[in-house]
Order: sequence, then C-alpha cells, then structure tokens
Amino acid sequence: MYAIVDIETTGGHASANGITEVAILVHDGQEVIEQFKTLINPLRPIPIYVQALTGIDDEMVSTAPKFQDIAHRIYELLHDKVFVAHNVNFDFSFLHFHLAAAGFNLQTKKLCTVRLSRKIIPGLASYSLGRLCNEVGIEIQDRHRALGDALATAKLFSMLIEQDKEGHISKTLNQRSREQSLPPHLPKEDMDKLPSVPGIYYFHNSKSKVIYVGKAKNIRKRVASHFANNKPGRQKQDFLRDIHHITFQECGTELMSFILEAVEIKRLWPAYNRSLKRFEYAYALYSFEDQNGYMRLVIDRKKKFSKPHYTFNGIAEGYNLIKSLISGFNLCPKLCFVQRNNDPCIPIGEELCKGACEQLESVDLYNERVVMALNSLSSVLPGFLLIDEGRTFEEKSCLLIENGQFFGMGYIATDLAEADISLVKKHLTPYPENDYIRNMILNAALRFPHKVRDIYVN
Repeated sequence: MYAIVDIETTGGHASANGITEVAILVHDGQEVIEQFKTLINPLRPIPIYVQALTGIDDEMVSTAPKFQDIAHRIYELLHDKVFVAHNVNFDFSFLHFHLAAAGFNLQTKKLCTVRLSRKIIPGLASYSLGRLCNEVGIEIQDRHRALGDALATAKLFSMLIEQDKEGHISKTLNQRSREQSLPPHLPKEDMDKLPSVPGIYYFHNSKSKVIYVGKAKNIRKRVASHFANNKPGRQKQDFLRDIHHITFQECGTELMSFILEAVEIKRLWPAYNRSLKRFEYAYALYSFEDQNGYMRLVIDRKKKFSKPHYTFNGIAEGYNLIKSLISGFNLCPKLCFVQRNNDPCIPIGEELCKGACEQLESVDLYNERVVMALNSLSSVLPGFLLIDEGRTFEEKSCLLIENGQFFGMGYIATDLAEADISLVKKHLTPYPENDYIRNMILNAALRFPHKVRDIYVN
C-alpha cells in the first residue's frame, strides 16, 4: 500500500516553518481507495508570497485544527505504507519533524515521483509537477493546493506503475537500495560512478556550477553520508535541492585530498563551503625599518595583502617565537616591541641588549643580526619530499616543501622516488599555498618520518 502525500507550508524547511494544508491519498497500486485532506493552523503568520502562491491565508487557517490535534490520524495513514510524493524528501522532512514533535516516530519507505519519472519517462525538459503533468496529459486542478497536487501525483504514480517495464519501483524499494535517500535531481548514475578511494568530490547545481567541494578517505562512503539523514533545517534542505550532479578527483592519499580541497575551495568559492573560505591565521611576524634605520620585528594581526615572515594561530605563540629570536640573536626587546616602557632593557636570555634602542650600537651590526634571525626561520619548515602511496601500484604520491613553502604535489613513477629533487620537481603541479596547507604537511612529516626524503635547509 502507498500513501501519496502533498503538503503546503509557510516556508521551505521544517524546523522553522509550519504546515498549512495536508492531503494523503491511500493507493493500492492500481487506484486511490482512501482520501484525507485538511487545512492546518500553522500557529504563525503565512508570508504574503506563500498566500499568493497557494491561496491559503491567515483567515482560512484561523479555525483549522493544530497539527498536534490531527497528528495521530496522519500517523495512522502513513506509518505502514510507502510514502510517495513529488520531491519526497521535502514532504517527508516536514511530516517527520512535526510528527516527532507530537510524539510519533515515522519510519517508512519512500518513493520520489521526480526520480521515478526521470527513469521511466526519460528525456523531458523539466520534471516539475506542473510541467511533467502537462507533458504526459494529466490535468491539475487547484495547483499548489494539497489535494489538487496530490491527485495529480496519484495519476502520475499510476502511470509510472503501468509503464515501469524494467522494475525501477521495486528496485528502489529494495532494502539494499539507498536511491530513495538521494536528492531529487541527482542521477543515481552519478553515485554509481563514485570510487571507494581517497579524493575530492564536487556537487554541481542545475547550471553545472560547483556549489560544494568535499574531501574523503573514501569518496563513495563520504558522499553517501551527506544523504543519510534528512535534517529539517533550511540549510540542509536548500543544499539537497541544489545538487544536480557529482564529479570527483581521485587522490593517492587522504592528505592530498585535504590539500586539494583547500585549494579548490579558494579557487571556486562554492556557495555551501564555509570553514576553509575563512581560514586564516590571526597573527603574523613582520619586519620594518624605523626612522633611524634599525630593523624592527613586530607581532601584529595578519594583514590581507602583506607577506609575513611567519604566522600563528594565537598571539602567545608569536611572542614565544620572537622571544626565542631575541635570546638567540641578542636582539633588543624594545625594538621588537616585547618591552614597551622607557625603562632600561630587561634581558631575555643570557645576553644584554647592546644598546640599539639608544643608538649605542651601529645600525649595520644590529640589522645584520636581525637578518640572521629571520633567515633562521627557514629551519622551522625545512625543505623535503613527502612520498606516499599513489593511485596505482606503479606510482607514488609526492609533496614538496621548498625553502619553507609548499611548492606543489603530484605523482611520480616508483623508480623516481629516489631521483634528484630537480627531476622530481618537473613531475609536480605547483599549487598556491597557505598556512593551513603548510602545517598539515609539516604535521604529516612529523607523524610519519619514514615517508620524508632528503630533508634540507636552504
């Protein structure tokens, strides 16, 4: 038995919106045998644009039952049937959410007439309910009202059952099939093509624009996890509706997928990616020359268009580094803004200030030590190759840190793993770098020293 459902709502996601009307048609596989419909008081104002679309206004629902008053009846009609709707996850998310709030846990199989129509009646320009019904000769009365749309969906469903010569409906209802959980516009073929290997994946909208980039140790498993739940929030519902296609890139290692994800997010700026767009280290080490010609070091907030000597998550980390440079190279605490009063310099480490703050030391001698201190920072991120598994047995993945900076990555033949750095470099693709990428590679090198080759400092 099937329950063909259509609802009207105050908005596009269940967690912040109410249901204004519901229609449920019990279908035995041949015809509708029972019908239920009612207006519902959503206990909130209906937006003007929704009123214009559906014709349902605040006055019409003012005396209608509240959802919790009819929840038991709705649950009785749905719980032991296959839930059928046009874009099923939308209707199901609302009813599941509001039934749960009323104390009912709806667990049922689902069928989406959008997805089924794409398979059974392929090649149409649009699969929206209105255009689809017009293409197949189904008349819709009371469009954008629950009963009118439900009756049209029921006629469409009967047609799909009759024309389903390849058994798409039974395949979808198979417990092992997860197709019913997929977004309505996503072809199952896109999921079938996904490999179970590390890499990145791209979600595209109807215009093929990338709207999300993700990384994965197992691409197929990670993508499936996006669709494993149907959270009622606006963000999740909008996200699922916008997904029309999936593409991917395989990577040799999970680390490479992390790096490629960061690079692609910065390049493509996808609408649904947020965290890595905004990832920036907050503080940085800068140098400048004062009016007297002395080079000065300062920890300051990282500036967008400046190139720092080093970057930090927190200001304490920055001051710890600058204090080590003061101690190691006998620099002046005042010229490094570690000491900000007019008192005599307080020594950091064993050496005393040589008087640069009072111009008692020559500019050339002091600046020479500052340059030496800055050059020493290259040892924090020495140059090395990080060699790991490739995409096939015939290759190795390779990442290059050169002069403390991420140069790029790629794949080399196994016999090139011990070749000269200059030769290996020719096989790598340069990538833009940032602190996030650099630190991921450094941490990997520390965790897996056996994968590090030819560490060197320039």
